[in-house]
Amino acid sequence: MTSTIPGPPPTRVAAQPAIRLRGAALSFGDRTLWQGLDLDIMPGEFLAVLGPNGSGKTSLLKVLLGLQHLDAGTAEIDGRSVRRGSRAMGYIPQQKSFPPETPLRARDLVGLGIDGHHWGVRLRKRGYTERVDALLQDVGAQSYADTPVGLLSGGEQQRLRAAQALADDPAVLLCDEPLLSLDLNHQQAVSALINRQSRERNSAVVFVTHEINPVIEYVDRVLYLAGGRFRVGTPSEVMTGDVLSELYGSPVEVLHSNGRMVVVGLPDATIHHHEGA
Repeated sequence: MTSTIPGPPPTRVAAQPAIRLRGAALSFGDRTLWQGLDLDIMPGEFLAVLGPNGSGKTSLLKVLLGLQHLDAGTAEIDGRSVRRGSRAMGYIPQQKSFPPETPLRARDLVGLGIDGHHWGVRLRKRGYTERVDALLQDVGAQSYADTPVGLLSGGEQQRLRAAQALADDPAVLLCDEPLLSLDLNHQQAVSALINRQSRERNSAVVFVTHEINPVIEYVDRVLYLAGGRFRVGTPSEVMTGDVLSELYGSPVEVLHSNGRMVVVGLPDATIHHHEGA
């Protein structure tokens, strides 16, 4: 009997948090990144993680990926302790270019999200090509599907990483600055694709970013990390001058213009990417 790649499973039911942190703490040397973090992220929820460089945003993703241990507290995915290599998670890393001589084609990179966890010679199942083509179309990468990834731009490579992360219909999608190197049109396309995975497939999304404006319409809650402290709430609750001034210990003002947020007066000049100018 010929085996096939199954279609998308039925929409997941939100029976329990997809991600649960209790009393979570993490340090870097003698500096506390965050501590006492209690957080439930439900299936279908879109959480944006913001904060200055060095505040522990990427480290939080490493904890959830099982790549870094907490100094205190617990972290669970779907009711189980986090573990490295879980197929329940998809991951879009920060943009890092492939060497120009890399021979892997764009479609092969995306295909690794479908069968890259298998060892040895891969016998492509019926439906593999159709699934890869659909993912390439979702991220607008059909025109370079057969091009070696080393010859593609950083933005083109990042779109392929997004497609790869979604290939296995993950219950949890972790995104580390996924919009870097993308122009405005492709920022919108990839953001909409990630949101669709959250709403239609009920995936919990943890979206690390310096710039909330491209995803502001999709975000349910914000986790803002700064100065060893944090705040969690809706964008309107967290992205205020009072809250950010308290986190930074310095006056910060949040301006609103045409549905975009402009943060003024941040102590660290490297994080002015909140600005929508």
